[in-house]
Amino acid sequence: MTKLILIRHGQTIWNALGKYQGQSDIELSETGIEQAERLAQNFPLAKIDAIYSSDLKRAHKTATCIAAQFKLPVQSKTALREMNFGDWEGLNYDQINAKWGGMMQHFFANPDTAQIPGGESFAQLQQRATKAVLSICEDHPDQTIVIAAHGAVNRTILAEALHMPLRYIWSIRQDNTAVNILTYNGLERSIELMNSTEHLKK
Repeated sequence: MTKLILIRHGQTIWNALGKYQGQSDIELSETGIEQAERLAQNFPLAKIDAIYSSDLKRAHKTATCIAAQFKLPVQSKTALREMNFGDWEGLNYDQINAKWGGMMQHFFANPDTAQIPGGESFAQLQQRATKAVLSICEDHPDQTIVIAAHGAVNRTILAEALHMPLRYIWSIRQDNTAVNILTYNGLERSIELMNSTEHLKK
C-alpha cells in the first residue's frame, strides 16, 4: 500500500488576478511562498519517503519548501503539469467569455464534454495525470510519497479515486496548498483527507 500526500501549489499573482494559468510557468507570489513554508513547517506527517512535483515553477517551489524540511530531493514530472488551457491562458473569466461566448458556461456546467480551444479536455488531463500517479505508486510500494501539483490535476486524480464521473469534478474544491491524503493498494483507493488548509491557521 502506498500513501500519497497530494498537494496543490501556493498562490501566484495570476491566481490573485483571476487569470487562467494552465501550463504557463508562473512563479509563486510572496503569499504563495508563505503558504508553502507554513505547510512545510506544519506538515501532517512526520516521515515521507519521496517527493515529486510538476515541473512548473509554482508547484516545484511548493515541493522544494516541503523537501527542505525532510532533506529529500524533488523529482519533477512533466506529466503532472496543470491542464493545458490553450488559448485561454493568461486571460480572466470576463475576457474569455467576451471572445468565446458561452464556452465558459459550458466549461463549468458540462466539464466532462468541454474542450478548451487549443488546450485539453478533463478526460485527457485525467488520463495523463492518473497514469503518472500510478507509475509513481508502483515505484514506491509500502512508502509515503508527496506530489505537488495543480488544482485541475488534483481534481482529476481525486475523481478517479472516488470513481466520480468528470461531470461532477467542480464538486471537488482545491485551495492553494490544499493537502489531500490517499492510499493506493492495487486496484483499491481510499481518501483519508481532502482539501485541508489547517496549516495556514498555525
